[in-house]
Amino acid sequence: MTGIINDGQQVTVRPLRDDDTLAPGDVVLCRVKGAQFLHLVKAVQGDRYQIGNNRGRINGWISRSAIFGLWVKGEG
Repeated sequence: MTGIINDGQQVTVRPLRDDDTLAPGDVVLCRVKGAQFLHLVKAVQGDRYQIGNNRGRINGWISRSAIFGLWVKGEG
């Protein structure tokens, strides 16, 4: 299985809005341990989001405050 977004691929990310509802399958720009990554939302529990990749790996849980942007599908 290939990734949704490949290394080096240019993408369009828009700022996360307060009224955005994130769901499994969304790709978000987030901060993890001081670095910024694009990750796939795998599950949602209230204000917590489980993030991972398209190859089945789960990276863990982050809060909404660690999410900065939402990938704009179909652009970039």
